[in-house]
Amino acid sequence: MKEVKKICCIGAGYVGGPTMSVIANKCPEIDVTVVDINEKRIAAWNDIDLDKLPVYEPGLKEIVQQSRNKNLFFSTEVDKAIDEADMIFISVNTPTKTYGKGKGQAADLKYVELCARNIARVAKDDKIVVEKSTLPVRTAHAIKNILDHTGNGVQFEILSNPEFLAEGTAIADLLHADRVLIGGDDTPRGKQAKNILSSIYQKWLPKENIIQTNLWSSELSKLVANAFLAQRISSINSISALCEKTDANVAEVSKAIGLDSRIGPKFLNASVGFGGSCFQKDILNLVYISKTYGLSEVAEYWEQVIKINDYQKRRFADNIISTLYNTVSGKKIVFYGWAFKKDTNDTRESAAIYVADALIEEQADIVVYDPKVTAEQVFADLDYLNTRPEEENRKRVTVVEDPVKATQDAHAVAILTEWDEFKTYDWNSIYQRMLKPAFLFDGRRILESKKMQDIGFKFYKIGEKN
Repeated sequence: MKEVKKICCIGAGYVGGPTMSVIANKCPEIDVTVVDINEKRIAAWNDIDLDKLPVYEPGLKEIVQQSRNKNLFFSTEVDKAIDEADMIFISVNTPTKTYGKGKGQAADLKYVELCARNIARVAKDDKIVVEKSTLPVRTAHAIKNILDHTGNGVQFEILSNPEFLAEGTAIADLLHADRVLIGGDDTPRGKQAKNILSSIYQKWLPKENIIQTNLWSSELSKLVANAFLAQRISSINSISALCEKTDANVAEVSKAIGLDSRIGPKFLNASVGFGGSCFQKDILNLVYISKTYGLSEVAEYWEQVIKINDYQKRRFADNIISTLYNTVSGKKIVFYGWAFKKDTNDTRESAAIYVADALIEEQADIVVYDPKVTAEQVFADLDYLNTRPEEENRKRVTVVEDPVKATQDAHAVAILTEWDEFKTYDWNSIYQRMLKPAFLFDGRRILESKKMQDIGFKFYKIGEKN
């Protein structure tokens, strides 16, 4: 198996773009080409203005600036990049199926299969193919079946290298990964392929941080890691509902249990609910796999994590409606934040989408401000739900660039993303602009209750009795 001199990554999204940028930066001897059929996305990656990169991550533009057009390239020439590459990463979207068998739970692998068939069609020499997308167990087996039956005489080694990036800290996570997981066959060629990929990561990471496993273990580890993290969030969110009915404070409860060394403090911050591309999708995948093997109790257990998350978003929207005298019809409600978390422009499964949808259903007028999310994306997210005609969303929702002016004559402000800048606003000025009583709903627990109440707000914070 020859030395890797050229890498191709199919998919220029939230995983492919940052991961390949770091690999190119740390391995200047390797040419890295990121390809995508989305011409607009590739143009954005190649834009002279680095603030226009399609993915926002702190530190990303500096990494891209150092390597772009030196050994890091973004292109729409998919076949050319596949043909020239020694190693190919598959980093395409794997959404939850919206049709057919497994609808609403199983991963839709059509893009992965298309990649495999394209690689099989183009490849003329031996290649290492790396699964980078979040995939269900046995996907590598399916890819291998497609690649091994091409009749081209090309030998492929399939590796699973799941990402464990947290959006908003993806560059730091890549540069200082606590572990890199590489799954592959335990054959001589499989072990060699695993060692070759390991050697790339060892350019900047300690060898002991790179774990080699079989394919199944690698694929399942990714799903289980996200399921465990999401489980913690749903657990504390369920307790936040109880805190609001008693005199307990969820922050104090989180601190108390987080100090238990067996539990630890991470992922115990109550909020309006988790979002992002991985948690819900991976849990649903785990549910589907469990059902497939007849493990209905296991499936029901993990499905409850999703139900609590949905409940938390619905509860937040219901609280806004009931607090505003059981009607929000024609009332102006300002959303601070649309991304699923701070320091990213990713909106997939964001709580804001579902809270907005519930309030629009009650004929509220929503004004959205997010420092990194475009109006185009906001409307695309609402339209994707397919709850109502697109023109109704545009009638009820406005996206603005000035967060303070947006609150003029507003009935309420709801914080849906924990952007740091929201803490620094002149909340006195915001209060003066709003209709009275002025309602403020903190879905991310970033503001001080007493301070907001002293200003005059009717203040509601998740996890505290009001």
